[in-house]
Amino acid sequence: MEKRGSFGSRFGAVAAVGGSVIGLGNIWRFPYIAGENGGAVFILIYLSISFLISIPIMLSEFSIGRAARRNSMGAFTRLAPGTQWKWVGYAGILTAFIILSFYCVIGGWAFEFLKESILNQFQGKTPDQIEASFKGFVACGWRPIIWTVLFIIASTAIILAGVQQGIERYTKILMPILFILLLGMAINSLTLEGAQKGVAFLLKPDFSKVSGSTVLQALGQSFFSMSLGMGAMITYGSYLRKEEKMMKVGALVALSDITVAILSGLAIFPAVFSFGINPSSGPDLVFLTLPNIFSQMSGGHLLSIVFFFLLFIAAITSSISLLEVIVAYMTEELHITRKRAIAYTATAICITGSLCALSMIPDSILTIDGKSLFDLCDSLSSNIMMPLGALFIVLFAGWVLSPIRLRNEMTNHLQYGITIFPVIRFMIRFVIPVVILLLFLNQVGLFGRLP
Repeated sequence: MEKRGSFGSRFGAVAAVGGSVIGLGNIWRFPYIAGENGGAVFILIYLSISFLISIPIMLSEFSIGRAARRNSMGAFTRLAPGTQWKWVGYAGILTAFIILSFYCVIGGWAFEFLKESILNQFQGKTPDQIEASFKGFVACGWRPIIWTVLFIIASTAIILAGVQQGIERYTKILMPILFILLLGMAINSLTLEGAQKGVAFLLKPDFSKVSGSTVLQALGQSFFSMSLGMGAMITYGSYLRKEEKMMKVGALVALSDITVAILSGLAIFPAVFSFGINPSSGPDLVFLTLPNIFSQMSGGHLLSIVFFFLLFIAAITSSISLLEVIVAYMTEELHITRKRAIAYTATAICITGSLCALSMIPDSILTIDGKSLFDLCDSLSSNIMMPLGALFIVLFAGWVLSPIRLRNEMTNHLQYGITIFPVIRFMIRFVIPVVILLLFLNQVGLFGRLP
């Protein structure tokens, strides 16, 4: 068995875990979900959920991973030998694989749009022409596949170097770049005429827009954004050094995740309002609406390059964490060399990612029950597998894992956080499982959708 890696420093750990949680969920998904759910009031609910629910779940995953020093399946096997809890680990690995299958396609789109931005292809095009160009690219078939494969190659090249020299090293470089570029874009957007409307939309809550659906959307977004319920935080938790203060890492990661989401909103919505675009444009906000804005604004060519480079960084730092979930399992449980595990995983993802890309072609036969394979992977992972994964993880941490072992991991053997630990454990045992269960039942429509 190859020697197990670990993060070499707190900054490296925060950068690596932050790279996992800061992804397309922040820069692609968060702005349009916030736009569809009232802006500021959604953000307020999202912030509350992130600190009260998502951080305890993250700490639970960290604790399981570090206590076992194993991958997401091996951790359950080591901590609860001879039981069926190992299937929670297997489910996490499967979830990571399914997410990668469609996630790498979006990463490929970011690659394509970065190329288009560098060549200044958006300049002078009407909104209809930009939409036609994007739809033509998606419907082409072979072009999205090429970009998808290139994106997978770029991701695997990073994890090939290992935990410290690969994941930690590159995320320590990429994450500060992402923050700086995003901050620059936000400052630029705030200088646009009419930007104050976008700021008000983001920061001035309208509580009349709150509904049960808003709360559930915020909960789902927090799960998606923080990479919960898919084995990534268990795997990364296993790389945390024993002396590392887990609660501080979790708080810094959550703060980074939230900051990037807010900065994304400040970079996008002032520009959206300045150019009279509907803030609730949906998933098309990034790939169809923003190129239209960039083509009209001063310095739009440079800004479009910066933005789609940001999107690419966000996508790749998350994809490497998902790849690591699968690779860590293969090296530790199947005793395959790291290079072979990466090669097998990359090949499989190239195949499933290509199928997802092909399923986006109009009238594609790659559909199940009327959904494209791409949409099915997105829906299955986000609406079913991640909530169920998070539910079983907190149940394991709260009811199966020894309370003393959980306490020792979270408090570094009573060195800090002694006062807050009982609160976190209460949330893990009683509050969070109920909330996740309600979310899941709503998502699958067992008691009807909340208004």
